[in-house]
Amino acid sequence: MTTFTDKARAATAAMRDVFPATPLQRNDHLSALHGAEIWLKREDLSPVRSYKIRGALNAMRKVLADKPDQDTFVCASAGNHAQGVAYVCSHFGVKGVIFMPITTPDQKIHKTKVFGRDNIEIRLVGDYFDETLAAAQEYCAEVGGHFLAPFDDADVIEGQASIGVEVLDSMTSAPDIVVLPVGGGGLGAGLVQYFKENAPETRLVFVEPTGGASLAASIEAGQLTTLDHVDTFVDGAAVARIGEQNYQVLKGTCAGDIVSVSEDQICTTILDMLNTEGVVLEPAGAMSIEALKEIGDIEGKRVLCISSGGNFDFERLPEVKERAQRYSGVKKYFVLRMPQRPGALKEFLGMLGPNDDIARFEYLKKSARNFGSVLIGIETVEPDNFKILVRKLEEAGFGYRDITDDDTLSELIV
Repeated sequence: MTTFTDKARAATAAMRDVFPATPLQRNDHLSALHGAEIWLKREDLSPVRSYKIRGALNAMRKVLADKPDQDTFVCASAGNHAQGVAYVCSHFGVKGVIFMPITTPDQKIHKTKVFGRDNIEIRLVGDYFDETLAAAQEYCAEVGGHFLAPFDDADVIEGQASIGVEVLDSMTSAPDIVVLPVGGGGLGAGLVQYFKENAPETRLVFVEPTGGASLAASIEAGQLTTLDHVDTFVDGAAVARIGEQNYQVLKGTCAGDIVSVSEDQICTTILDMLNTEGVVLEPAGAMSIEALKEIGDIEGKRVLCISSGGNFDFERLPEVKERAQRYSGVKKYFVLRMPQRPGALKEFLGMLGPNDDIARFEYLKKSARNFGSVLIGIETVEPDNFKILVRKLEEAGFGYRDITDDDTLSELIV
């Protein structure tokens, strides 16, 4: 009888013809920070800078083994799955038709073209992914192609499990804890089955973005659940509903082994890993590292974090920095009711501390003869500095409103 381990090992062996095992690295910075032995499985260093190449490769090789004449593969994706499929199409010399939303950034389209070369065609269809997916499936049926699902597919799940094969083959002993991101659940379903058969004592902790916690919702409901709304910031894991097959594997997960981290939290880790370690991670790729702060009871343990991807568009860096600063409490926005008299601005500037810096200053309107509304953004080095500033504002009789956490107002005027 062929076991899941046999299938995962066969998938891993096939990958060695395409790319080497990704690095498994002990991280001294994170180990010192958490008082534990922290290891990173660097999927951000795969040929397409994410683990998605694994599932695509395994699924395509198995299809071609059964149907050697299958020459067209179709997928719908605006991210890592598209790039993985494109790379594998080029490797096997087959045609790939990749459907992407019209709104897909040019950078992602270009990278997909580079990986697929002359073997792929990109079709931009639909403003929303559901429209893109429907068009891809319709086209696939018309041409008799094979649709490559991003996560809800047994062969894809086996391919993602190759990460577990590489981890256990590389470490002298199994990790105490494995921390991994969850989107559609392909990676999670693969690792659960592989570790259950080969290292059942290892605890698996699943991390979801707060704005896309579909696994937690399904576990809580006791059935597969679709989220009403998804925050797409963590685009590699922002899924409204995990896969059917994936849920069947993950439905026994203990609620205590599922952690959610906010989108703003994740930004702090992206910046920390970039500035401290020189490691470029996309939001989904940083989730497992950020979750170390939330798990608890990891001191002295061997913990493996899967950094699932590094396809980060640096045009997003200003937004990431902004969100990280606001989450850390070192940047705030106020609407001030500034007295319209000589010296008022100078008086306000005198309230700022030596480490306070004005990042934004804009008169919104002059609503009265005696006062004007001012939008002001301030950066500092310690959150407590804002307590000092607020006290000075109140003592001087300056009216103010802190709008930092008012999402609606911030979207309108910040």
